[in-house]
Amino acid sequence: MLNKWILPTLIGIMALLYIFIIPPEPFVLKIIFKLIPMLLIILYAFRQLPKRPSPAMHLIVIGLFFCMLGDGFIAMSFVAGLGSFLIGHVFYLIGFIKMSRMNMTRLAALLPIGLYSFFIGRQLIAALQTEGNDGLVIPVVAYMVIISLMALTAILTGNLWATAGSILFVISDSILSWNMFVSAIPYSDVLIMTSYYSAQFLIANSLASLGNSVRHEEGKRLNM
Repeated sequence: MLNKWILPTLIGIMALLYIFIIPPEPFVLKIIFKLIPMLLIILYAFRQLPKRPSPAMHLIVIGLFFCMLGDGFIAMSFVAGLGSFLIGHVFYLIGFIKMSRMNMTRLAALLPIGLYSFFIGRQLIAALQTEGNDGLVIPVVAYMVIISLMALTAILTGNLWATAGSILFVISDSILSWNMFVSAIPYSDVLIMTSYYSAQFLIANSLASLGNSVRHEEGKRLNM
């Protein structure tokens, strides 16, 4: 039982160390410590996989890897980081679609997600155009569409861990983009990274229960 909590505890410690202790300089050290929690989360994700994981589960792990790359790239180039996160979300989206169990209640999440994305997106586009960053409009809009669809497909799985993780991811990115382009948010760095690491951990943690759901569905099909 104790061993079960060692890796999650280490993830939490390293995340807090990066957020509150590691100074901005030297830059390389800051990036290394930023990536360590994600490396540990990917390791944790592998430990959540069943003995015979489905291809969809592998896609989630690949998504975690591309997001980790985005953590590094975004410190040097916003567009490169955005692109890497976009690819990560595409892997999440496809993985969640393959494990989705659609019903009308879950589909109803499309409305609040759509309204939220429209509100945030409109403010971001206006701010980008005002500041003369028209070249970022299409990449930012594309990213918002993909992350919104990712959140919806996570909800369609019916998995609480995946749902909470995807919503936290949307919140984290909303704070980041609002702080960068619209107006400053107090303690934005802390809010962004705590919600981000929490989101990734929850998505990784969802693999164990998603695996049980997949096996259950496969068992039902075989018994038909």
